[in-house]
Amino acid sequence: MGMSVGGKRGIVSDMNVVPLIDILLVLLVIFMIIRGYSVGEDALVPQPSVEEVLGPPPDVVVIQVLADGTLRINQEPVSFDSLGSRIEEIFKLRATRVAFIRGDEPVEFGVVAQVIDAMHTAGITSVGLLTPELEKAF
Repeated sequence: MGMSVGGKRGIVSDMNVVPLIDILLVLLVIFMIIRGYSVGEDALVPQPSVEEVLGPPPDVVVIQVLADGTLRINQEPVSFDSLGSRIEEIFKLRATRVAFIRGDEPVEFGVVAQVIDAMHTAGITSVGLLTPELEKAF
């Protein structure tokens, strides 16, 4: 910064911008050179799945309660009396004890509650209810 003292106008101050311009040009050259040497990383972008999933995976157990009161475990008919023993047989060698219940629309809640109770008695720790929106995700 330069100042001149004296004269008719008094103290006059001028800012010397030449050193600032020099620094700006040096930084510009540095960033232009660095840009040529920089190497970017490859990005792995997830791709949409092309295969369609039909039905639940084979390790998922789905108990259906139909409108007429009949039961099915993974599309196999089973009676209400043998439901507990059949569930115990299925989950005997499995580490995860998770099952789902899918009911028809006109099924009474009492029937579904009895199936849930039978599942808890057989040792199922987690029971899920399938709705039409959730089935679309399978």
